[in-house]
Amino acid sequence: MTVEKLITDHIDIWSSALQTRSTAGRGSNGKIDLYGIKKLRELILELAVRGKLVPQDSNDEPASELLKRIAAEKAELVKQGKIKKQKPLPEISEDEKPFELPVGWECARLGNTVAIIRGITFPANEKHREPSEGKIACLRTANIQDNIEWDDLLYVSKSFVKRSEQFAEKGDIVMSMANSRELVGKVAYIYDIPTGEATFGGFLSVIRPYGVNASYLMSVLRSPNIKSILIDSSSQTTNIANISLEKLNPLVISVPPIGEQNRIVSKLEELMSLCDQLEQQSLTSLDAHQQLVETLLATLTDSQNAEELAENWARISQHFDALFTTEASIDALKQTILQLAVMGKLVPQDPNDEPASELLKRIEQEKAQLVKEGKIKKHPPVEPLGEPALLPRSWLNIVVQDFADIRLGSTPDRSEKKYWNGDIPWVSSGEVANEVILDTKEKITPEGFKNSSTSMIPTGSLLMAIIGQGKTRGQTAILGIDACTNQNVAAFVFNQVLVEPEYVWIWAKSKYLSHRGDGHGGAQPALNGKKVRSFIFPLAPIKEQQRIVSEVKRLNDICDTLQSRLQSAQQTQLHLADALTDAALN
Repeated sequence: MTVEKLITDHIDIWSSALQTRSTAGRGSNGKIDLYGIKKLRELILELAVRGKLVPQDSNDEPASELLKRIAAEKAELVKQGKIKKQKPLPEISEDEKPFELPVGWECARLGNTVAIIRGITFPANEKHREPSEGKIACLRTANIQDNIEWDDLLYVSKSFVKRSEQFAEKGDIVMSMANSRELVGKVAYIYDIPTGEATFGGFLSVIRPYGVNASYLMSVLRSPNIKSILIDSSSQTTNIANISLEKLNPLVISVPPIGEQNRIVSKLEELMSLCDQLEQQSLTSLDAHQQLVETLLATLTDSQNAEELAENWARISQHFDALFTTEASIDALKQTILQLAVMGKLVPQDPNDEPASELLKRIEQEKAQLVKEGKIKKHPPVEPLGEPALLPRSWLNIVVQDFADIRLGSTPDRSEKKYWNGDIPWVSSGEVANEVILDTKEKITPEGFKNSSTSMIPTGSLLMAIIGQGKTRGQTAILGIDACTNQNVAAFVFNQVLVEPEYVWIWAKSKYLSHRGDGHGGAQPALNGKKVRSFIFPLAPIKEQQRIVSEVKRLNDICDTLQSRLQSAQQTQLHLADALTDAALN
């Protein structure tokens, strides 16, 4: 089977094998990893370096002759003092040959076919962002992407370039020698040097081919088998993996005749272009699908009345299985359910319900009594924070401090061992992650509790992280236990008979992005107690709150079922892509 046929016959598998990444990226589907197309690219590279991509030609000069010429050229360059003489590398044993080679191919040590040159070193205070007299552009690991990125360079004194071979040349392959495990060994090709002259830093090496087609060698270094060998041979210190010249020079690579190298490179360009088209079509299709989903879901939140909402929901229901087929579309559905819930559009109003205005009076009476008893503080009125929603007549826009007492915790002195490892649960902001909290990573002692300003928060209270890295700020959780918190968590304490805790949680999750945006500050924006007390809150009649919670649970169960089916289907597609790859190689 030709590779083209392998691609076209199984195009549905390559296109539909998707994985969800944790980090965001391009477009609305930045969290989608096109796993099938990635596997296809890897397969094409692996077929190329095993001699299975293009047919062999018996008229080609065998690779053994090419290797003799390379050895002679390197010996001459050593004689002229242009490159250093390297230590002889050991002969390649049969065990080191990773697969059977076609006739005319040879295995060779990388160091015998290229010059490998380590980059320059210089003090940290010698890095400059702008070019100037006597300075030279210096590539670093950040510049080594799929191609060299020349728009974010450092400049260093030319005096740090000790040998002429440390000047970058067109046709060089630059390798990242120190990086994360995922990125170590990454290579990029120098097609041109837009700065005129350039060098490269100590975490990089230049691989300078002699007689081998540099594009073919790039394919070798990017092939899954070689990448795996490089990563496994690297030494690991904290989060950085290092590849040494001692590991790189003896690396065993497959060398075809030069004529076949050129044919392989031509075929690779053709097939990788096909992969590019397939990738672009997949991304365009995913983005179009997500836009359609979001447009249709927006008709629900924009519905002016119950009849229009029912009509819009019926339209979506007809195409449910076709619409909610990705993680992003199911997430959008979940978010829409939350928004409808707090807009009063998820369940019908019941004229027999006690209206929110009467409910608020009861809440205010109770709060006034608690203030009188000194159990909570009285706060002055606040300016509402957020956009007031257009609500049903039986609802009210209030602010959080109208129904909840907001309490910030604290951290007992870490240097006092007697304050820690007790039995009082203590919640940090990192644990506030859209879950019900039933236990905590750390616990404090009664002495630690007494000697800090934290307070005991009752079960059922809502917690909100008001500061934290990444997604943390604005995230919420429900307490499933009595616990105290640190100073980076705001606890909503309220009468759970008058206000349903899970309804408050639904509101908080529906406003996550809005609440995050209300955080201000320097490097780590933060919310504070006053801002949290000022958030606008849609108070619904208590019976309607309970109906909303019940309906959100029902709909979330449907979403979870969709998600489970999707994950199962995705796993099947991933296994199919892996099986197809293995079958093609073996």
